[in-house]
Amino acid sequence: MAQRAAVRWHIAVFLAPAVLVYTAIMIVPLFGTLNLSLFNLEAGLDGAKERVFVGLANFATLFGDPRWSDSFWNALGNNAWFFVVHMLVQNPIGIALAAILSSPRLRFAAFYRTAIFIPTILSFVIVGFVWKLILSPIWGIAPGMLDAVGLKALFAPWLGKEDYALTTLALISVWQFVGIPMMLIYAALLSIPDEVIEAAEMDGVTGWAQFWKIKLPLILPSIGIISILTFVGNFNAFDLIYVAQGALAGPNFATDILGTFLYRTFFGFQLQLGDPHMGATIATAMFFIILIGVCVYLFAIQTRLRRYQF
Repeated sequence: MAQRAAVRWHIAVFLAPAVLVYTAIMIVPLFGTLNLSLFNLEAGLDGAKERVFVGLANFATLFGDPRWSDSFWNALGNNAWFFVVHMLVQNPIGIALAAILSSPRLRFAAFYRTAIFIPTILSFVIVGFVWKLILSPIWGIAPGMLDAVGLKALFAPWLGKEDYALTTLALISVWQFVGIPMMLIYAALLSIPDEVIEAAEMDGVTGWAQFWKIKLPLILPSIGIISILTFVGNFNAFDLIYVAQGALAGPNFATDILGTFLYRTFFGFQLQLGDPHMGATIATAMFFIILIGVCVYLFAIQTRLRRYQF
C-alpha cells in the first residue's frame, strides 16, 4: 500500500505542472471568451462607453440581425464544405496510401512515406504563397504544365473564381495534410496481429480482398479518430485562407470561413472597426459547434466502433 501511495504521489507531482499549464493557456482563455461574449459596450450618461452585461443579446444579434447572420451562415457553410472536401478526398487517399505503403513487397516505402509527409511540416505561409505562384494565370507554372499534356483548355484562375476558390484551397490543404491520416492508418495497419493476417491468407483472402474484409473493419476506430480530428481542424481553420485570400476571404467572401470572419470582427480590418464582444460571440459559437460535433462522435459513433476493437 505504501508503494502504491508513493507511485500515486509521484504521478500527481508529475502531472500538476502540466495541469497548471493547460489551465493557463486553454481553460482560462476559454472562460474569458465566454464571459466576454455576454457583455457589450454601451454609451453611458457622460457619453463614455461602458462595459454592460447583455446576456445572450450578442447571440441574438449574430443569428437574428441580417448584417451579421448572413456573414455567419455564409462562413459556416463554407466551413462545412471545406470539411466535406477533406473527408471525401483527404482521408480516403490517406487510407489508400497507407494500405499501399504497408505492403511488405513495396520497395522504397520509407522514402515514399517521408516524401508524402514532408508538406505537413511546412508553414502555412510557405504553402499558401507557393500555391498562389503556381496557380497564377500570369506567372504561374500550372498553365504550362497543363499545356504540356494537352489540357491547357482546362486551366482557369481558380483562386479568382467564386465557384472554385474554396474548393481549390481545400484541395491545397488536402495536399498539405494527407500525410497525417496516412501515417495514423499506417500505424493502425502495422498493429494488426500477424496471426489474423496469416489466418486470412490460409483461407485464401489476399490482396485488396484482405484489406476490405479483414483490415478495414479492424482499423475503423482509427478512421473514426481521424474523422473527428479532421472535423476539429477544419472548423478551426484560418491560416491558409488568410495567407492565400487575405482577411476579406475573396473573391466576394467566397472563401470566408468562421476563422476569417472571427478575425475581421474581433480585430477589425480596413474600414471595419474591431468589436471584441461580437468576436468573442463568434468564437463561442465556433466552440459549441465543435463541441456538438465531438459529442456526436463520442456518443453516437465511437460506441458502435468499439465492437471492432480487439
